[in-house]
Amino acid sequence: MKTATKKDADEKASRESFSRRVYVDNNATTSVAPEVLEAMLPYLGDFYGNPSSAHWFGRSVRSRVEEAREHLAALIGADDPSEIVFCASGSESDNMAVKGSATNHPQDGSWQVVNSAIEHPAVFNTVKYLGKNGYRRKIIGVDKYAIVNPDGVKAALDDKTAVVSIMHGNNEVGVLQDIKKIAAAVKNKGILMHTDAVQSAGKVPIDVNDLGVDLLSFSAHKLHGPKGVGALYIRKGAKIHPLITGGHHERGRRAGTENVPGIVGFGKACEIAKKRMADDSSHIAALRDELQKRILGEIPYVRLNGHPEKRLPTTLNVSIESVEGETMMIQCDMNGIALSTGSACSSGSLDPSHVLIAMDIPHEIIHGSLRFSFGHDNTMEDVDYIMRKLPKIVETTRAISPLWGTNGPIPIEDL
Repeated sequence: MKTATKKDADEKASRESFSRRVYVDNNATTSVAPEVLEAMLPYLGDFYGNPSSAHWFGRSVRSRVEEAREHLAALIGADDPSEIVFCASGSESDNMAVKGSATNHPQDGSWQVVNSAIEHPAVFNTVKYLGKNGYRRKIIGVDKYAIVNPDGVKAALDDKTAVVSIMHGNNEVGVLQDIKKIAAAVKNKGILMHTDAVQSAGKVPIDVNDLGVDLLSFSAHKLHGPKGVGALYIRKGAKIHPLITGGHHERGRRAGTENVPGIVGFGKACEIAKKRMADDSSHIAALRDELQKRILGEIPYVRLNGHPEKRLPTTLNVSIESVEGETMMIQCDMNGIALSTGSACSSGSLDPSHVLIAMDIPHEIIHGSLRFSFGHDNTMEDVDYIMRKLPKIVETTRAISPLWGTNGPIPIEDL
């Protein structure tokens, strides 16, 4: 019999200290769907063969890898499952696309890589790295809604542009870009077009042929699949250098024995997402809209960040004046509400969000930003619980803030 430890007791006390636990950080990661876990388990046990092996143990898992590849292709409208390359994460997929496209060309300072000012760090910092290692870097700004102007991208192109990378759905404010129009301008110049769809795949309809992209990144754990597995769509005819070299795995495009359980889970997650996307999108958007209405209606001095319509159904980003987002996040956590101040990949950094900075939001307001991101498992009861707790948290936090006065926010110049 297992003996209870102090850690066990502390965890039990923590669980019992909340009347409800609410997870609204689905842009950071989602729960693994029960059907996904069930599909994965055999490949963590009896079916342990290497998919590159010619014998039965290899062939039995190779067929499931290829079946999963078909489900990924179907989710994004790819013509051929062979255009899907498995890798270890969305970040690796972004790196593969951007670095692999850039290194088609000499590192002599003449070739350019273009990205927007609101990219995920997996793209933004990769392009920054390339800018220090033999390539020119061009950053396209955004408007107050975080929208990239396709004409701005078009104007930035020249005869030595190696690749353009503009994200499909933003992870912080949820804005959706007009990738189809951007890609048309890029393709007219014969330049490779990549989009990071890690946050949007499985949540809104995506068709790579309609979008016109050459490269598209997505990841399993954002759509109720497992962590540690991602994919890159590479349109037939698009040439990129492999990021990881070695054996002939993934048709020579990504070396390393495939993560079979993860890939099987990814395939199942894509299959499920395709079937329930319309219903999930409607349900999740209703939760987001209700929370937005109540926060803006019940808490004074709050602003919505991002476009009110052109955005993912999952995402609500607000700035609450005269409070620190980090403090708010901690207070929410102490009340059983898990949310974020921005991207999980930026946690631990005290720097203000580069996305909100690009939108020209004042720094003192940026620091009060919170991101609520909904998923399949959320309910209207979750929204009700958040609104039972959040107004009081804001009130008590503002009461001790030097930025809050008796009549509302104190202007920085008056401090």
